[in-house]
Amino acid sequence: MSKTVIITGGGSGLGLALAREYNKKYNVYLIGRNEQKLEQAVQSFAHSENKVSYKVCDVTDYEKTESMLQSIFQSENVHLLINNAGMGVFEPLEDLSKTDITGMLETNVYGTIFPTKVAFQLFKQQGVGKVMNIISTAGLRGKVNESVYCASKFAVRGFTESLVKEWDGSGIYPTAVYMGGMDTPFWDESNHIADRSRLKSPEQVAALIVEQDDNRPEIFIDR
Repeated sequence: MSKTVIITGGGSGLGLALAREYNKKYNVYLIGRNEQKLEQAVQSFAHSENKVSYKVCDVTDYEKTESMLQSIFQSENVHLLINNAGMGVFEPLEDLSKTDITGMLETNVYGTIFPTKVAFQLFKQQGVGKVMNIISTAGLRGKVNESVYCASKFAVRGFTESLVKEWDGSGIYPTAVYMGGMDTPFWDESNHIADRSRLKSPEQVAALIVEQDDNRPEIFIDR
């Protein structure tokens, strides 16, 4: 039975680029909140030899995340969960709204922890598995106008580093991925990045991640 990779935030940007890379070898399940975007993403794989599917789910909702992952694990031989869903609002702290703050913390922190917790139970039943958390260099150091975004990414870094110790010997491998900003639609509504031409494309980053995906605890694309 072919193996399957599940990618949250899979409808665009790095999530979609990772789907293209992993789909060369695996079936892929794209997870996201926007059905139209997911449908378009799946249609763009029309000539793929391996299967591409999607499920609409808000990964900040524990119960929905649990039932979504259970249904995929029941029908697929899941190899890897990639927690890629993320949200960033890049403003000085004083200009962030409560919605901006809760949105970043819920999407980036709960949206990583909830799927990981559910997937670990399911991977344990099959005795093997991998969880990859897309963190970014915002999990390595503080940055101007990124205080809450960095706080959320530092949280995911601590979470992942702890799992490396906690899951040691379990046959289930957590990996933290650190990369800089990419030239994606993420920046369309923002002037936070002055010169997007210096950024790597999601396709370049995805290829580098897949190349280094060998169960190591950390993948550094940028530092």
